[in-house]
Amino acid sequence: MIRILRAIWGIYGLVIFVVTLILAIIFYFVIFTIADKKNAASIAHKYISRNWARTLFIFFGIRLKIKNKHLLKKEQTYVFVANHLSQLDIPADAIATEHVFKYLAKEELTKIPLMGYIIRNLYISVNRKDKFARAKSMENMQKNIRDGISVFIFPEGTRNKTTEPLLEFRDGAFRLAIEAQVPIAALTLLNTGKLLSPQRQIELSPGTITCVWSEPIPTLGMTQDDIPALKEKVITEMKRILKAGK
Repeated sequence: MIRILRAIWGIYGLVIFVVTLILAIIFYFVIFTIADKKNAASIAHKYISRNWARTLFIFFGIRLKIKNKHLLKKEQTYVFVANHLSQLDIPADAIATEHVFKYLAKEELTKIPLMGYIIRNLYISVNRKDKFARAKSMENMQKNIRDGISVFIFPEGTRNKTTEPLLEFRDGAFRLAIEAQVPIAALTLLNTGKLLSPQRQIELSPGTITCVWSEPIPTLGMTQDDIPALKEKVITEMKRILKAGK
Protein backbone atom coordinates (compact mmCIF):
# COMPACT_ATOMS: atom_id res chain seq x y z
CA MET A 1 0.00 0.00 0.00
CA ILE A 2 2.81 2.39 0.93
CA ARG A 3 4.51 1.78 -2.42
CA ILE A 4 1.26 2.51 -4.24
CA LEU A 5 0.89 5.81 -2.35
CA ARG A 6 4.51 6.69 -3.10
CA ALA A 7 3.96 5.92 -6.78
CA ILE A 8 0.87 8.16 -6.86
CA TRP A 9 2.85 10.94 -5.17
CA GLY A 10 5.66 10.32 -7.64
CA ILE A 11 3.34 10.75 -10.63
CA TYR A 12 2.06 13.97 -9.06
CA GLY A 13 5.68 15.06 -8.56
CA LEU A 14 6.52 14.30 -12.18
CA VAL A 15 3.62 16.47 -13.38
CA ILE A 16 4.80 19.30 -11.12
CA PHE A 17 8.34 18.90 -12.44
CA VAL A 18 7.29 19.07 -16.09
CA VAL A 19 5.01 22.09 -15.59
CA THR A 20 7.63 24.04 -13.63
CA LEU A 21 10.34 22.96 -16.10
CA ILE A 22 8.42 24.57 -18.96
CA LEU A 23 8.04 27.78 -16.97
CA ALA A 24 11.71 27.71 -15.94
CA ILE A 25 12.79 27.20 -19.57
CA ILE A 26 11.07 30.47 -20.50
CA PHE A 27 12.98 32.38 -17.82
CA TYR A 28 16.27 30.64 -18.67
CA PHE A 29 15.77 31.50 -22.35
CA VAL A 30 15.28 35.18 -21.50
CA ILE A 31 18.41 35.23 -19.33
CA PHE A 32 20.56 33.36 -21.85
CA THR A 33 19.34 35.71 -24.59
CA ILE A 34 19.64 39.14 -22.97
CA ALA A 35 22.38 38.72 -20.38
CA ASP A 36 26.05 38.74 -21.33
CA LYS A 37 27.69 35.33 -21.17
CA LYS A 38 29.85 36.22 -18.17
CA ASN A 39 26.89 37.14 -15.94
CA ALA A 40 24.27 34.70 -17.29
CA ALA A 41 25.33 31.83 -14.99
CA SER A 42 25.21 34.04 -11.90
CA ILE A 43 21.78 35.48 -12.73
CA ALA A 44 20.36 32.08 -13.69
CA HIS A 45 21.60 30.40 -10.51
CA LYS A 46 20.44 33.14 -8.15
CA TYR A 47 17.06 33.97 -9.64
CA ILE A 48 15.96 30.83 -11.48
CA SER A 49 17.70 27.61 -10.40
CA ARG A 50 17.43 28.16 -6.65
CA ASN A 51 13.84 29.43 -6.79
CA TRP A 52 12.81 26.58 -9.10
CA ALA A 53 14.34 24.09 -6.65
CA ARG A 54 12.50 25.70 -3.72
CA THR A 55 9.22 25.58 -5.68
CA LEU A 56 9.66 21.88 -6.43
CA PHE A 57 10.30 21.04 -2.79
CA ILE A 58 7.28 23.05 -1.63
CA PHE A 59 5.01 21.09 -3.98
CA PHE A 60 6.75 17.79 -3.15
CA GLY A 61 6.26 18.40 0.58
CA ILE A 62 10.00 18.27 1.18
CA ARG A 63 11.74 20.38 3.83
CA LEU A 64 15.44 21.17 3.62
CA LYS A 65 17.74 21.54 6.63
CA ILE A 66 21.14 23.07 5.83
CA LYS A 67 23.94 22.82 8.36
CA ASN A 68 27.31 24.59 8.60
CA LYS A 69 26.75 27.15 5.83
CA HIS A 70 29.02 29.47 7.80
CA LEU A 71 32.02 27.32 6.87
CA LEU A 72 31.93 28.63 3.28
CA LYS A 73 33.40 32.02 2.38
CA LYS A 74 31.24 34.05 0.01
CA GLU A 75 34.18 35.44 -1.95
CA GLN A 76 35.92 32.06 -2.37
CA THR A 77 35.65 29.85 -5.44
CA TYR A 78 35.39 26.12 -4.71
CA VAL A 79 35.24 22.68 -6.20
CA PHE A 80 32.08 21.31 -4.59
CA VAL A 81 31.52 17.57 -4.18
CA ALA A 82 28.51 15.67 -2.85
CA ASN A 83 27.23 12.13 -2.53
CA HIS A 84 24.60 11.11 -5.07
CA LEU A 85 21.56 8.96 -4.31
CA SER A 86 18.63 10.39 -6.25
CA GLN A 87 17.46 13.17 -8.56
CA LEU A 88 16.45 15.13 -5.46
CA ASP A 89 20.16 15.76 -4.89
CA ILE A 90 20.29 18.31 -7.71
CA PRO A 91 17.66 20.77 -6.40
CA ALA A 92 18.96 20.18 -2.85
CA ASP A 93 22.47 21.18 -3.97
CA ALA A 94 21.12 24.30 -5.69
CA ILE A 95 19.35 25.47 -2.53
CA ALA A 96 22.19 24.55 -0.17
CA THR A 97 24.85 26.28 -2.27
CA GLU A 98 24.64 30.07 -2.42
CA HIS A 99 27.78 30.30 -4.55
CA VAL A 100 27.38 30.46 -8.31
CA PHE A 101 28.45 27.10 -9.71
CA LYS A 102 28.26 24.85 -12.75
CA TYR A 103 27.62 21.11 -12.56
CA LEU A 104 29.75 18.64 -14.44
CA ALA A 105 27.19 16.53 -16.31
CA LYS A 106 27.27 13.51 -18.59
CA GLU A 107 27.08 14.52 -22.24
CA GLU A 108 24.08 12.25 -22.89
CA LEU A 109 21.99 14.44 -20.59
CA THR A 110 22.26 17.30 -23.10
CA LYS A 111 20.02 15.27 -25.44
CA ILE A 112 17.05 15.22 -23.02
CA PRO A 113 14.20 17.42 -24.33
CA LEU A 114 13.98 20.78 -22.54
CA MET A 115 16.43 19.77 -19.79
CA GLY A 116 19.12 19.45 -22.44
CA TYR A 117 18.72 23.16 -23.23
CA ILE A 118 19.43 24.07 -19.60
CA ILE A 119 22.36 21.67 -19.35
CA ARG A 120 23.99 22.93 -22.55
CA ASN A 121 23.78 26.53 -21.37
CA LEU A 122 24.36 26.19 -17.63
CA TYR A 123 26.37 22.99 -17.07
CA ILE A 124 29.72 21.67 -18.23
CA SER A 125 29.17 18.43 -20.13
CA VAL A 126 31.66 15.64 -20.73
CA ASN A 127 31.83 12.44 -22.75
CA ARG A 128 33.47 10.22 -20.16
CA LYS A 129 34.43 7.59 -22.75
CA ASP A 130 36.55 10.04 -24.76
CA LYS A 131 39.87 11.05 -23.17
CA PHE A 132 40.12 14.15 -25.38
CA ALA A 133 36.61 15.22 -24.31
CA ARG A 134 37.58 14.67 -20.68
CA ALA A 135 40.66 16.85 -21.13
CA LYS A 136 38.54 19.55 -22.79
CA SER A 137 36.02 19.51 -19.95
CA MET A 138 38.87 19.86 -17.44
CA GLU A 139 40.09 22.95 -19.30
CA ASN A 140 36.55 24.30 -19.32
CA MET A 141 36.17 23.78 -15.58
CA GLN A 142 39.50 25.46 -14.89
CA LYS A 143 38.45 28.45 -17.00
CA ASN A 144 35.19 28.79 -15.05
CA ILE A 145 37.09 28.69 -11.77
CA ARG A 146 39.44 31.41 -13.02
CA ASP A 147 36.32 33.44 -13.86
CA GLY A 148 35.08 33.04 -10.29
CA ILE A 149 32.48 30.33 -10.98
CA SER A 150 32.69 27.25 -8.77
CA VAL A 151 32.27 23.72 -10.13
CA PHE A 152 30.04 21.03 -8.63
CA ILE A 153 30.90 17.37 -9.19
CA PHE A 154 29.42 14.07 -7.99
CA PRO A 155 32.69 12.11 -7.52
CA GLU A 156 30.82 8.78 -7.50
CA GLY A 157 30.00 9.48 -11.15
CA THR A 158 26.45 8.12 -10.94
CA ARG A 159 23.63 7.50 -8.46
CA ASN A 160 24.46 5.08 -5.67
CA LYS A 161 21.96 2.21 -5.97
CA THR A 162 23.84 -0.08 -3.58
CA THR A 163 23.57 -0.63 0.17
CA GLU A 164 27.05 0.88 0.63
CA PRO A 165 27.23 4.47 1.97
CA LEU A 166 29.32 5.60 -1.01
CA LEU A 167 30.47 4.30 -4.36
CA GLU A 168 34.14 4.47 -5.30
CA PHE A 169 35.21 8.08 -5.90
CA ARG A 170 36.81 9.13 -9.18
CA ASP A 171 39.85 11.40 -9.19
CA GLY A 172 38.51 14.23 -11.39
CA ALA A 173 37.15 16.59 -8.73
CA PHE A 174 40.29 16.27 -6.62
CA ARG A 175 42.61 16.70 -9.58
CA LEU A 176 40.68 19.83 -10.58
CA ALA A 177 40.86 21.33 -7.09
CA ILE A 178 44.62 20.75 -6.90
CA GLU A 179 45.33 22.04 -10.40
CA ALA A 180 43.22 25.14 -9.80
CA GLN A 181 44.60 25.48 -6.25
CA VAL A 182 41.14 26.12 -4.79
CA PRO A 183 39.56 24.46 -1.74
CA ILE A 184 37.37 21.41 -2.09
CA ALA A 185 34.09 21.66 -0.15
CA ALA A 186 32.07 18.53 0.61
CA LEU A 187 28.29 18.52 0.99
CA THR A 188 26.80 15.36 2.48
CA LEU A 189 23.12 14.75 1.70
CA LEU A 190 20.99 12.70 4.05
CA ASN A 191 17.66 11.04 3.22
CA THR A 192 17.36 11.85 -0.50
CA GLY A 193 17.51 8.16 -1.38
CA LYS A 194 14.69 7.40 1.05
CA LEU A 195 12.41 10.13 -0.29
CA LEU A 196 13.04 9.26 -3.95
CA SER A 197 14.09 5.67 -4.51
CA PRO A 198 17.34 5.27 -6.53
CA GLN A 199 15.97 2.01 -7.96
CA ARG A 200 12.39 3.19 -8.65
CA GLN A 201 12.52 6.88 -9.52
CA ILE A 202 8.73 7.17 -9.61
CA GLU A 203 8.42 6.46 -5.86
CA LEU A 204 8.42 9.82 -4.07
CA SER A 205 7.62 10.75 -0.46
CA PRO A 206 7.31 14.00 1.49
CA GLY A 207 9.89 14.43 4.23
CA THR A 208 13.08 16.18 5.27
CA ILE A 209 16.47 16.30 3.55
CA THR A 210 19.48 17.32 5.62
CA CYS A 211 22.46 18.93 3.88
CA VAL A 212 25.67 19.03 5.91
CA TRP A 213 28.65 21.13 4.86
CA SER A 214 32.10 20.05 6.03
CA GLU A 215 35.07 22.32 6.60
CA PRO A 216 36.54 23.09 3.13
CA ILE A 217 39.94 21.54 2.54
CA PRO A 218 42.59 23.92 1.13
CA THR A 219 44.71 22.56 -1.71
CA LEU A 220 47.30 25.34 -1.87
CA GLY A 221 50.70 23.74 -2.39
CA MET A 222 49.30 20.28 -3.12
CA THR A 223 50.40 18.28 -6.16
CA GLN A 224 48.87 15.38 -8.10
CA ASP A 225 50.62 13.02 -5.67
CA ASP A 226 48.25 14.29 -2.97
CA ILE A 227 45.08 13.18 -4.81
CA PRO A 228 44.68 9.81 -2.98
CA ALA A 229 45.06 11.41 0.47
CA LEU A 230 42.72 14.29 -0.38
CA LYS A 231 40.12 11.91 -1.76
CA GLU A 232 40.35 9.64 1.28
CA LYS A 233 39.93 12.61 3.61
CA VAL A 234 36.66 13.59 1.90
CA ILE A 235 35.39 9.98 1.85
CA THR A 236 36.13 9.55 5.57
CA GLU A 237 34.32 12.79 6.43
CA MET A 238 31.25 11.93 4.33
CA LYS A 239 31.04 8.42 5.78
CA ARG A 240 31.26 9.87 9.29
CA ILE A 241 28.28 12.15 8.63
CA LEU A 242 26.30 9.43 6.88
CA LYS A 243 26.90 7.05 9.78
CA ALA A 244 25.86 9.67 12.33
CA GLY A 245 22.79 10.48 10.24
CA LYS A 246 22.96 14.18 11.05
